[in-house]
Amino acid sequence: MANAAAQHGLKVAVVEKGRMGGTCLNRGCIPSKLLIHSADVMETIKRAGAFGINVERISIDYKKIVSRVNGIIDYDSDSIRHAFEGIDNPVLFPTEGRFVGEKRIEVDGQILEAPKILIATGTRPSLPNINGLKDSNYVTSDQALRLEKQPKTLTIIGGGYIAAELAHFFGALGSTINIIQRRELLIPSEDEDISRKFTELFSQKYNTFLGYNTELVQKKNELYHVTVRKNDTSRSVEIVSDQLLIATGRIPNSDTLNLDKSGVRTTQEGFIEVDEKLETNVKGIFALGDAVGKYQFRHSANWEAQYAFNNIMTTENDKKLAVDYSVMPHAIFSSPQVAAVGYTEQELKRIEGVGGRKVDYVKSIYPYINTAMGQAIEDREGFVKFLVERNTRRILGCHILGTDASVLIHEVLVAMKAGGGGGGGQESNNTLGNILRTVHIHPALSEVISRGASSVFH
Repeated sequence: MANAAAQHGLKVAVVEKGRMGGTCLNRGCIPSKLLIHSADVMETIKRAGAFGINVERISIDYKKIVSRVNGIIDYDSDSIRHAFEGIDNPVLFPTEGRFVGEKRIEVDGQILEAPKILIATGTRPSLPNINGLKDSNYVTSDQALRLEKQPKTLTIIGGGYIAAELAHFFGALGSTINIIQRRELLIPSEDEDISRKFTELFSQKYNTFLGYNTELVQKKNELYHVTVRKNDTSRSVEIVSDQLLIATGRIPNSDTLNLDKSGVRTTQEGFIEVDEKLETNVKGIFALGDAVGKYQFRHSANWEAQYAFNNIMTTENDKKLAVDYSVMPHAIFSSPQVAAVGYTEQELKRIEGVGGRKVDYVKSIYPYINTAMGQAIEDREGFVKFLVERNTRRILGCHILGTDASVLIHEVLVAMKAGGGGGGGQESNNTLGNILRTVHIHPALSEVISRGASSVFH
């Protein structure tokens, strides 16, 4: 975005203290997925016997796995920084910046002023208030992706998507995994049927402590001793491991910016308040990505960046565009994979429809194993869940658990974005008809989407 603004005639400064590329490239989605692919390969090898293939003497070269990923990530990050060297616009300030006035930023003793400012400062791991944690030398996702030694036993505090993905990575490679989750389900923000099945499958592979609060962390002889207590009881358990990972969410970095000097407002949680066009309450200051907290995904930040660029470049208010957040998907790259778009069933149960009526929806759950490819790959747990408005057949939500869920969801995304395509009658945008009118290759795994859609009203 900085290069695009410079090419369109703006004088641009980029203030970035850390490695170029941000959280996603250096500490988030890209390195984690590179690592997780090794875990996926290992799971495939472990399941080879189900397909008549005997594999013996499997070994893990953990250092090679991590070295490969770090080499790729560091090269890409360094390439971005090198691209800024020797050019006057954009100019890179590899340090911290803080507001000292409404549109005045101090950078290494210099004052930068600009009529247009974009804040994209992201988030950092949130740390719970647990006795003994501060001095225990724990790791977060920032450090976990670069651990030089594979843990024999890893204890994870937290039960969201970060915990799920890292448990899969280390667990598939042979680490014993303990997961401490204060809720009764893992990935509790997902659709209730997804969360329940995911929790069931993870509990078969890993030691899950569901409904437990962590009360104490102690480091003794290089081992972590974590004391947890079952909610609403006096029953406590001590969990011992050689590594401790904190995965209890993320908080915005807005507290590092001296935003009070700029007048920019934040929410109680610290996210920067923006309007539908990504502009803050201070005209000319925009924000996007994790910093605003609408959706904390790289793909949503990329989407917002297109709108931010347009709205920063234009001088006419009527040409500024409101961000279209409809059909915003997400995925969890664990095993099993999870992908989703739209409402969860529990959200639909809470939403009041027109005239105070509950949303009249129909749901279907279709298992992978009932398709030819589902049988071929022996995915007996995967399923696709559709939530559809009864009268209009509008797709309200789709949730997938199983092989290649992150890929399969895209057909549903296109169907939800596409027009009705001549369906007639009550068919309109965002309907099942967009899937049902499409010929699906047999026996590709995508048939599970087609059959899931067909089963909604049958």
